[in-house]
Amino acid sequence: MTTTTTFALIRHGQTDWNAAARIQGATDIPLNDVGRGQAADAVTPLKRYDWDFIVSSPLSRAAETADLIGEELGLASVRRIPGLIERDYGPAEGLHAGAELDALRFPGGFHGAETEEAVAARGIDALCELARNHPGARIIVVAHGTLIRLSLENALDQPIGSINNASINLVHHHYAPANGEAAWQLDVLNGEALVRA
Repeated sequence: MTTTTTFALIRHGQTDWNAAARIQGATDIPLNDVGRGQAADAVTPLKRYDWDFIVSSPLSRAAETADLIGEELGLASVRRIPGLIERDYGPAEGLHAGAELDALRFPGGFHGAETEEAVAARGIDALCELARNHPGARIIVVAHGTLIRLSLENALDQPIGSINNASINLVHHHYAPANGEAAWQLDVLNGEALVRA
């Protein structure tokens, strides 16, 4: 028998650093008013489904987004999961595109930043632990664009592209305890249902 756990992976709402195209990473930048509005707008598509609970990254932009969504959906306590924190970009955090940022770049990353592989592994571990502890549950996960993108790319072994602020990304984790095999299926990306061949 296969158990399916469903996740709505949601990137937090906009911050002032998002609006200014600055790299945020693990720097704790709060939501702005646009971001709060985006969090409120995310509630409508989520109401199409029943949800068991909501979790988030501990960074304030994700935590506040989750709290706003949870309040509207009647999902009281929001658990913070450290493994869902955004990629640590090290000295690149706070920078805009330009010479200073380019000086930190190398193929596949930035000097002093957490590797993409480490971020993906951390994100997948957090999701798999939720699936193990709550098999068959429907869980809203509010996190960060890079963490969601890299986790999905790792799980699905395909490129995903950018994740929009407060967009819904619906993914299923299918687990067969008999043989220990797990599979991932993405149904909605950035609020758009995927058409299957």
